[in-house]
Amino acid sequence: MIRLRPIAAPPARDEALLARSPAEERLENIKSHLDLLLLALEAIAGLSSEAMLDAARELGVEAIADRVGLWRLRQSNPLRKSSGGRKKLDVEEARSLVLVICHLARQQRDILRQAIAVLEQVAMQDRPPHRHPLLGDYLDAFANFYQERMQDDTAPKDALEDLALKLLVDLLFYSAPHGRRRLWTALID
Repeated sequence: MIRLRPIAAPPARDEALLARSPAEERLENIKSHLDLLLLALEAIAGLSSEAMLDAARELGVEAIADRVGLWRLRQSNPLRKSSGGRKKLDVEEARSLVLVICHLARQQRDILRQAIAVLEQVAMQDRPPHRHPLLGDYLDAFANFYQERMQDDTAPKDALEDLALKLLVDLLFYSAPHGRRRLWTALID
């Protein structure tokens, strides 16, 4: 999994940071991480592929023009069960997914904040997250999506829960202003 580090670049450098390209060998991890972030958005907010396409249209992202294009981009994740998708994700497509993910996270910021507040509350009370309705529904949906779509459909429940909660925190982080800069920097570093 990709570890986040504090970002020191000033906001005016968003475009310059987005222009940086990851090393070719990093693209496999980037594909997986971006698809998992979309999976988490689907699980927490009930987003459909249509919502993702609408976001791409709003942003003028040409790499995600239709359902087939979105499907192919998501199928480039090497963790996916299906082998029918395109296996190569280029840098421009990765940038496009970053823009869409951050835009959707910003739209869902209220539910993300609420979920993180609940997570902090249950952690302070030393209660399991799945006992709270909001987090329980999210964790169930995430686990179902993951097991339905990913090759490693026998991942331990605790590992899936940890992954789902980490992605939830990441999404809140990326919903902030300059979230796309933060996500892109985390992906390429």
